[in-house]
Formats: sequence, C-alpha cells, structure tokens
Amino acid sequence: MITCVVEYVVDPSKIDAFERFGRRWMELVDLHGGTHHGYFLPSEGASDKALALFSFPSLAAYEQYRTLFGKDPDFIEADRIRDESGCVLRYERTFMRPLLPEHAEG
Repeated sequence: MITCVVEYVVDPSKIDAFERFGRRWMELVDLHGGTHHGYFLPSEGASDKALALFSFPSLAAYEQYRTLFGKDPDFIEADRIRDESGCVLRYERTFMRPLLPEHAEG
C-alpha cells in the first residue's frame, strides 16, 4: 500500500470552494481504485494549511489513476473548481507507506 499525503496552502477566504474541490476528489479517488482518508482543514492555528490523505494498493495502481489527469472529463471538472476559484495557492505531494496497528493490518 502507498499513501499520498498532499499538503496544501489554501486561501482562507475561499475555504468553501476548497471543500467543494475536496469532496469531488474524495469521490474520484474512491471510484478509481483508491481509498480516500479525507481532507483535514484549518481549525485552530495556521488558517491556510490543509492536508489530504489517500491510499492505493500499490504505486502501479496510483500511476494508473494518474493517467486520467487532464483526459477524463470528471478529473478536468474537479481541477476546474480549484483553478477557477483560486482556493489552492500551492501544494506538495509526498508518498508514504503506512505503519498500522497490527490488528488493522490483518
């Protein structure tokens, strides 16, 4: 399993647009073989930081999902939410492997 952690710098005045963007991507990841663990939005502290975590069974499965970017109309529409609203100022992806409690791995 591989987990993608996306760290966002968001425009706090456009958090509603970011939530629309996030809800759409949660659906798309789940529809295309991944498991979305959710978006984590500003609450206290820095008001411009957000995270997303989602997993795929393997790097190959993630790469297959990535082939849809810029081609699939649903992916293009989801990115349009971000692009037209300006809710995301920048983001960075990191790939990690989870270490889970033993009872969750079985």
